Amino acid sequence: MATEAPRPKSTGKPQWPPPSLGAGEEGGCCGGIDRISGLPDAILGEIISLLPIKDAARTQALASRWRHLWRSAPLSLDGGDLPAEGEVSRAGLISRILAAHPGPARRFSVSALQLLLCPSAVDSWICLPALDGLRELEFHIGDLINLQSPELWLPDSAFFRFSATLRLATISKCHILKGTTGALRFPQLRELALESVRISEDSLQSMIAGSPVLECLLLSRSVGFRRVRINSQSLVSISVRNFSGELIIENAPSLERLLQLGLFRGLHVSVIAAPKLETLGWISDRDHYFKLAFGTTAVQNLRSVSTTAVVRSVKILAVDVHTLSLDTVLDLMRCFPCLEKLYIELFMTVDRNSWRRKHHDVIGCLDIRLKTVVLKNYCGIKSHVNFASFFVLNAKILESMTFEGGACHNQKFIAEQHSLLELEKRVSRSAQFYFTVCRSWDKNLTHIKHVHDLSITDPFEYRC
Repeated sequence: MATEAPRPKSTGKPQWPPPSLGAGEEGGCCGGIDRISGLPDAILGEIISLLPIKDAARTQALASRWRHLWRSAPLSLDGGDLPAEGEVSRAGLISRILAAHPGPARRFSVSALQLLLCPSAVDSWICLPALDGLRELEFHIGDLINLQSPELWLPDSAFFRFSATLRLATISKCHILKGTTGALRFPQLRELALESVRISEDSLQSMIAGSPVLECLLLSRSVGFRRVRINSQSLVSISVRNFSGELIIENAPSLERLLQLGLFRGLHVSVIAAPKLETLGWISDRDHYFKLAFGTTAVQNLRSVSTTAVVRSVKILAVDVHTLSLDTVLDLMRCFPCLEKLYIELFMTVDRNSWRRKHHDVIGCLDIRLKTVVLKNYCGIKSHVNFASFFVLNAKILESMTFEGGACHNQKFIAEQHSLLELEKRVSRSAQFYFTVCRSWDKNLTHIKHVHDLSITDPFEYRC
């Protein structure tokens, strides 16, 4: 008769790896084996490179099978993952990690504050073998976002050293020396973010032109240029924040998303050739200096919408309406006749937005293709009800309509709104209506926290 093998004595401390999960041993309640340790080194290395740096380095202690894997896996180092009491202490940890790892590197991300506090250390890091073949370089804005700091100088070597391999670059709180990028090409760069950067117009244009596969461009609070001209076969998403100047889309056959992340005075946008442009926003009626032009003659803003321009490619539109007017929104819908999603930020209301008589003739000829409507700051006052009821009673393929408001959206309020909006008479029988409190949906961020986020098809859609 077989006898059960003796179990290891308990020491009262957790063991890793557990005795039943050692490499090649049977164990677990299902009698399985450690299949992870049996994977090829290349796959294990990929897994390790996706872990936070402190966890990736700890895999060396799992078993002898794992000891060499961290050093042979592509390095992914995010300074924010390191336990440290300050940036100087963190710089010491980064130096030790880079000295211990032979490379190559996938990602290197540190706060731009390192450039301010430890410039010599940053210079030395860039030259280390551990960063050979670097794909992603980030000097992110971090704690400097609200800090009045002197302009930092980005080392020239950061561009020259990695220009051939970079796929993503985020540069923050830096002064890029004029002419630094002029002789460079970035053959693999797909995502570029310049945040609170000083860069000349020539250098910026050279950087864009030297990136033939660039797909996402984020320009946030950056200065030194008044005009950005886009001639790119590859760009899919362009986003600007706090930019007062001209953005001219001369030829962008792949462009799908054009975003203004924060309302800022004096932005002029001209779209000459962008046949695939689907997502547009935010545009506002608050700033009469804001201009949006399609083609060479039709210029519009929300104070004076030109109905001579017809842009059929745009399907998602976000607008900031300080003075709510159904007339203005209908003009926008004529300009963008293929709209499927409309996001509206509501503020002051002057117009009563009565439409049943005024727009009686419009209803029959206007082809409303809207499937989603979101109204933020909805208060349920008469003008809001009139405005919203137009879509309830006339949008034939409407799928959802969301009313975001304050804490007053209680059950009594919702019941009253159901009656006032005549939801039972909705023309689209499948339409769903949602009443919610204002959520963490900030139009100034528009869900864009990182240049990666520019690949989101609908950056205005609420996500938990």
